[in-house]
Amino acid sequence: MSRGSFVFTPMALRSLELDEDMLERYKYKRQLASRQLNSYMLNRETRDRAPLRSSTILPPAVCQDVVVQNALYTGDLEAMQRLFPRGSTANLIIEPQGGDMRWVARGEGLWSLTYEQELTTPLHITAGRGFTDCLRLLLQRGANVDLAPGGTTALHESCENCQPECTRLLLIHGANANAVSEEGLMPLHVCTSPESFECAKYLLQYGAAISGRSVEENDTPLHVAARNGLQDHTELYLRYGAAVDKQNDEGLTPLNAACSQPQEVQDLQRYFKVCQLLLEAGANVHSLDQDKHTPLHMACKNANPDIVDLLLANGACVNNMDYGGEAPMHNILKVVCYKVLHQPERIVRALLNYGSIRVWPGNLPMVLRHCSESPRTIEVLLNAYSHLKVTDTWAESVPAETFKEHKEFYESIFSLAMTPRSLQHLARCRLRNFLADRVHKIVPKLDLPTFIKNYLLLEFRGYIH
Repeated sequence: MSRGSFVFTPMALRSLELDEDMLERYKYKRQLASRQLNSYMLNRETRDRAPLRSSTILPPAVCQDVVVQNALYTGDLEAMQRLFPRGSTANLIIEPQGGDMRWVARGEGLWSLTYEQELTTPLHITAGRGFTDCLRLLLQRGANVDLAPGGTTALHESCENCQPECTRLLLIHGANANAVSEEGLMPLHVCTSPESFECAKYLLQYGAAISGRSVEENDTPLHVAARNGLQDHTELYLRYGAAVDKQNDEGLTPLNAACSQPQEVQDLQRYFKVCQLLLEAGANVHSLDQDKHTPLHMACKNANPDIVDLLLANGACVNNMDYGGEAPMHNILKVVCYKVLHQPERIVRALLNYGSIRVWPGNLPMVLRHCSESPRTIEVLLNAYSHLKVTDTWAESVPAETFKEHKEFYESIFSLAMTPRSLQHLARCRLRNFLADRVHKIVPKLDLPTFIKNYLLLEFRGYIH
């Protein structure tokens, strides 16, 4: 090693690589800004179809004045009226200082700790913060609605931040509803929350492409709405003629995208309603992604019982295998311990009533260990077998705390080591085996008391007999 040199740790080398990537992006943005400074507009068509803007648009200039920036970021209309009098230009590029600090290469091996800089414009700042009056003033002063020095337009900012009035104002003044950001997204692609619904409506009214694709994922707006569980957006896009079964680069249709998105308990109903709308519009319940996952595979993985019921009612196949050789039953059993509040027992029960394959009996102790926190799931699963070979391994598979919490239930299981299943249960198994995958259709139609039909459909009782 030469004198005065030192060894970079792997972490330091990785940091240098990240900083190099950041520097490249920074250079790209500065080049983009330079191109903006050398032209009046990004798009001649945009200028020609914007009669409400001033006809004397000046080329953008870089502004680092903190007084101007302070007025923009605070939405101070009076200050902006003084700073942008009639006849002045609001066609500026802002280089704000602040935010996170990073080590930046300055050339010749020198590095300095510098604030991150993101090029923006007055329109971006006011549109993203909902300062409608300030935005109107800037547009009256000839600000370029499609200027994008930081890689996104002001319209992207207003939509991403759910500012419908600013979105409408930009569109009225000729903003391109199909402008593509540096990341390959159109404004409709950044409408990702329920609060962005009005923005999406305005975009469509002003010509946004309902089938526009994102560059990286090849997503349509309907993919985005489905993935984010946006019922109103989904309904709106379908009304505008969105294609319900378009696939993105991962082979996902909007239905697959909705089912595959991780869901918290409070989100389950939103995603259910989205799937309901898609299926009513003719979505293919058998669509496969690149890994041969069906919507049912993903709904089981995310433990949404209402979606599982919906998919099964619409003809989903319970025993389709993905590339890994796993059926929907495998997916739900793998997540039971993480999704107890999602009522995974409802999914296991529905799959079995529709003729799902069962777990190989030799693997039941393993299932018991992973699913023991959901006794109802264990109950439904074990009631699908006419005979069980209960051993000491079963008792060892249940954690002591879980056994203590559900003592009566687990004692009813372990007692089967010395006691055969009841005659009543054996009769149920015989009838279910005869009906096979028709259980869910035929049992409800039988002329039997309701409690017997529920028993045949594996209703929960809280014990094994």
